[in-house]
Amino acid sequence: MNTAAAPLRSAATPARPGAWARRLPLALGTLALFGWLLWSVSSRQALLLLVGVGLGATLAGARFGFTTGWRHLVESRDPAGVYGQIVLLALLAALSMPILAHFPETTAALGPPSISLLVGAFVFGACMQVADGCGSGQLYKAGLGVPLNMAILPLFALGSFVGSAQLNGWLALGATEPVGLVQRWGVGGALAATLAGLAVITLGVGAWSGQHFSVRRIPRRWLWGALGLALLATLNLMIAGQPWGVVYGFGLWGAKAATALGLFDPTQNAFWSDPGHAERLHQTLLLDVTSITNIGILAGALWVAARRPQTPRALTRKQWAIGLVAGFLLGYSSRLAFGCNVGAMVSGISTGSVHGWLWVPMAFLGTLVGLRVRRRFF
Repeated sequence: MNTAAAPLRSAATPARPGAWARRLPLALGTLALFGWLLWSVSSRQALLLLVGVGLGATLAGARFGFTTGWRHLVESRDPAGVYGQIVLLALLAALSMPILAHFPETTAALGPPSISLLVGAFVFGACMQVADGCGSGQLYKAGLGVPLNMAILPLFALGSFVGSAQLNGWLALGATEPVGLVQRWGVGGALAATLAGLAVITLGVGAWSGQHFSVRRIPRRWLWGALGLALLATLNLMIAGQPWGVVYGFGLWGAKAATALGLFDPTQNAFWSDPGHAERLHQTLLLDVTSITNIGILAGALWVAARRPQTPRALTRKQWAIGLVAGFLLGYSSRLAFGCNVGAMVSGISTGSVHGWLWVPMAFLGTLVGLRVRRRFF
């Protein structure tokens, strides 16, 4: 059970009186930001804001939790959440790979196989169970008003920034060039290999849990959530030219804050002195693709929260301290691992990056450790 908040009510629960009154300011604010982006920034950023709102509303409305799905598989041998994630990966790969092959201006979510990746994925898998959420989970649960996740967001940004600043040192320990299956094998080969890999995982999950894959085992809201996320992530790829990501935006927020406070000189850092990163660091956040979709995710979750307000469960001081430390490590490790459940697993695997396939088993091993910590302290 979620330790940071009481379970969400069923999607069929009628809206409380006054829900529209709570939603109206949010709707007006979102429309105002959309109009301003459309007029003053770019139509691309305006559309990406709407994509982010859709992602946040889908994640929060369907309660599509990557962290929770893994936890239920381990603790209850309930594979429904993981099966929902596999459906998402299969759908998104079938949609994304042809786009990557036919539109050279689009890019895959490639990350280098490295010691950094292996360490980062393991630590991330452990900490996401303690902090009750991955990157996207922290965003949408913060939007739902869960205090721990709200408090974790700035620490996640700080950790992601520190991880980015130290990334080159980690890569010096050992790294190889990123491998993209679409570029190597074409659409047919890459998609066949991806679906075969997902089929092997599905069989393994079914054998371990004793509940073999069936669409009927997956709650309808998760099936709709998988379909919605796949379509919206595909739109993100088409509009932005790059797959859906979360972590980079957090790191950029932290870097901009540290630079503005005079605590960090980006010209002396290998990562942030790179021309592409340096340009984003000096631009407004509203020009950054990942930042604008992250803002949209928060807005989409706020929309759901206005209909179904939460009653968070109280935490002890020790639980708060452990959760906040885990939140910082989430940001740090996700940068080392070149993404979280979204950037590394969902976008990595669906666009044919080998690093996504390496991320999953290491993060799952970390989850086993994180669940032991969670059981002891929460």
